[in-house]
Amino acid sequence: MVIETHDLTKLYGEKVGCEKICLSVGEGQIFGFLGPNGAGKSTFVKMLVGLIKPTSGTAKLLGAPLGDVAARRRLGFLPENFRYQDWLSGRELLYYHAALAFIPRHERESRIDEVLRMVKLSAAADGKIKTYSKGMQQRVGIAAALISDPDLLFLDEPTSALDPIGRLEVREIITSLRDRGKAVFLNSHLLSELEMICDSVAIIKGGRVVEEGTLTELLKGRVEVEVTASQLNGSIERVIDGLGRVLANNGSYLLVELDSEDMIPTLATRIIEAGGKLYNLSRKKRTLEELFLGAVKGGEA
Repeated sequence: MVIETHDLTKLYGEKVGCEKICLSVGEGQIFGFLGPNGAGKSTFVKMLVGLIKPTSGTAKLLGAPLGDVAARRRLGFLPENFRYQDWLSGRELLYYHAALAFIPRHERESRIDEVLRMVKLSAAADGKIKTYSKGMQQRVGIAAALISDPDLLFLDEPTSALDPIGRLEVREIITSLRDRGKAVFLNSHLLSELEMICDSVAIIKGGRVVEEGTLTELLKGRVEVEVTASQLNGSIERVIDGLGRVLANNGSYLLVELDSEDMIPTLATRIIEAGGKLYNLSRKKRTLEELFLGAVKGGEA
């Protein structure tokens, strides 16, 4: 495990920042950490990267206790509201961060060129940061977080200022890190982005984790299926008896809720056995957004 926390808690007087957080994140995993504003996400990340101290509980990063200097040198961090020295060029900023990361002098230029290529800023490397667009500033921030070739990377809203092409490029960077065995701890409000790349997620509400697990497991369960069929012998209720229930029936178009996705082939077989002509059968997948709203709003979702 690259992150292990046990009952990690931060209190600000009587106010709860986050409370009794228990999480585990493995090597080579993209982990999404979700929650509404004020839920405690930033507090939790700040404890992990050493910016604030927990009130109680324990945690390990890369197998070492919080605050271990050797482990912290293997971290990368891009905060949400970052500001860099805008009078520097992108290359100068990265040289400064390479020095802070104790990268040997003879390796700095090649490492800087490598991360500039990764974030597609090579052509603008010698321009002043104050002339960069928001998207370019976001990418140079990601480059600074990557300069030390970290084993564990914390990214807070890394695609918030990017256009669709920029978001795609950042997703490719993140998945390439996973392919190299790196772990990425990712905060974002762009749930569709997270759904495309995360292996596991946790949802926090009021300082506590209310959902956690792999995306595959969390998005399982009842599934809705759209069906276009005609010439059925008998009612559709009889056809799907024991499989689920009909949510909508508009002649040849049906919306059916099944108890599990394993029942989809059975539904298709029954329609054909009932003499129906099946033109379309498509699964409506449960989304991360639906999971999130259900977790943070409860019965209001």
